[in-house]
Amino acid sequence: MNTPEQISEQYFTAWEAGDFDTLSGLLADDVDFVGTLGRAAGKEECLRGLRGMSRIVERIEVQARVADGTDVITWFNLHTTVAPPTPTANWSHVEDGKITRIRVTFDPRAILAERND
Repeated sequence: MNTPEQISEQYFTAWEAGDFDTLSGLLADDVDFVGTLGRAAGKEECLRGLRGMSRIVERIEVQARVADGTDVITWFNLHTTVAPPTPTANWSHVEDGKITRIRVTFDPRAILAERND
C-alpha cells in the first residue's frame, strides 16, 4: 500500500492530468472537502468540483509536501487560465489508502474577479 505522501502525490498528478479514474480510486466514498470556493460531501460531489476546477487549471506547481502520519500538507502554485499563479495550501487526511478529508485555502480574489467580469 502507498504511503499518505505517495497518495497525495498521485492525487495532484492525476488532477493536473485530468485523470478522473485515478482520482476516483484515491478518494474514499465519504470524502469530505472544504475549500475556499466550495464544499463537497462524498466522492461524486468532490469529483464534480475537481472537474469544474480542471476547466481553468493549466498546471499545479508543487513547492513542498510535508507528511505527518496520515496527514499531508501540499503547498503549491495553482496556475490557471484566468488568474496569475495562486499560492495554495492543501491538507489531506488518508485512511486505509484513501483520502478521507481535504481542506484547501488560497486567496481567491483574482479567480473570482475573472468570473465576475
